[in-house]
Amino acid sequence: MANLSKITCIEDLRRIARIKVPKMFYDYCDSGSWTESTYRSNESDFQKIKFRQRVAVNMEGRSLKTKMIGLDTAMPVAIAPTGLTGMQRADGEILAAKAAERFGVPFTLSTMSICSIEDIAAHTSAPFWFQLYVMRDKDFIERLIDRAKAANCSALMLTLDLQVLGQRHKDIKNGLSTPPKPTLMNLLNLATKPEWCWHMMQTKRRTFGNIVGHAKGVGDLSSLASWTAEQFDPALSWDDVEWIKKRWGGKLIIKGIMDKEDALRAADCGADSIVVSNHGGRQLDGAPSSISATPAIIEAIKNHGSPTEVWMDGGIRSGQDVLRAVALGAKGTLIGRSFLYGLGAYGQEGVTRALQIIANELDISMAFCGHTNINTVNKDILIMDK
Repeated sequence: MANLSKITCIEDLRRIARIKVPKMFYDYCDSGSWTESTYRSNESDFQKIKFRQRVAVNMEGRSLKTKMIGLDTAMPVAIAPTGLTGMQRADGEILAAKAAERFGVPFTLSTMSICSIEDIAAHTSAPFWFQLYVMRDKDFIERLIDRAKAANCSALMLTLDLQVLGQRHKDIKNGLSTPPKPTLMNLLNLATKPEWCWHMMQTKRRTFGNIVGHAKGVGDLSSLASWTAEQFDPALSWDDVEWIKKRWGGKLIIKGIMDKEDALRAADCGADSIVVSNHGGRQLDGAPSSISATPAIIEAIKNHGSPTEVWMDGGIRSGQDVLRAVALGAKGTLIGRSFLYGLGAYGQEGVTRALQIIANELDISMAFCGHTNINTVNKDILIMDK
């Protein structure tokens, strides 16, 4: 077991993951669309929000425990759904789900995962969440929902912001594929990643586990781009959302909301939670950062009188970022790249370390702001740049 005590921040994990993970898969994780302006602002806009430090406050007995749509969590953080997680590290979704379960935070499996719904259910005991994309093949969607029910998934996360694929220049240049195509450049790069290759040789999970053997007539599954172009549904509408909610019948999380009008539509559709998200800056470049869009959406939902919870994701690289989001009114947050860096660097232990880092930063920063319970934190702890 690796000694990760000297890994003190998410940036440490990112640097190590960049060394260990093949370039096409590292770039898939650590990039945005077009000029990457939204991808960068997701991180940088957090730094515009400053904290009010308080002193002479009893800081004993601190607690980060809270609830997200009724589920007890160790802190207001869940693992976000990320495609190709099992290409950052062999069996990556299983490793991340096990780390999340042991830490006490929710795990979300992507439709575009390498490990299948059934794989996660077989290797964990805590109910997990399943993220669904709307595709043209509605029979396939129905069977995915039924598989999620059979796996005891406790919530369905419906992502609405991938009707068409954003222009991701690095993926195009790298010729992203699953498994990697044996081009000269890819082979040369893989030769520099012996640990990744060794782990990948130990597993049979190297393609889209939720799709291969389950979908009919979906074309070339070796390429994420061709699958997306063929099957993702550009005709997605709110009628589809209501149909999916009825078919699912359980708790529904709607992800990809960046506008207050869309937030209200989602609430009216019966969403238990909405996630303010610009897909990690991987879709509409030039859109606002997630954290800058969050306050207006929270205010709109509050004025609407809806019980729908508002969460956010995008750019969270520390516990301080989580604290800022919670102070603005978010009931929860999702982390994607932060856990992927840990996974690529050290597997399950790396994901655990990423969660430990965020929890520690959240705990200490909350104390410095004069609070001992995450559920009492509000915007009074913030100083906002004008």
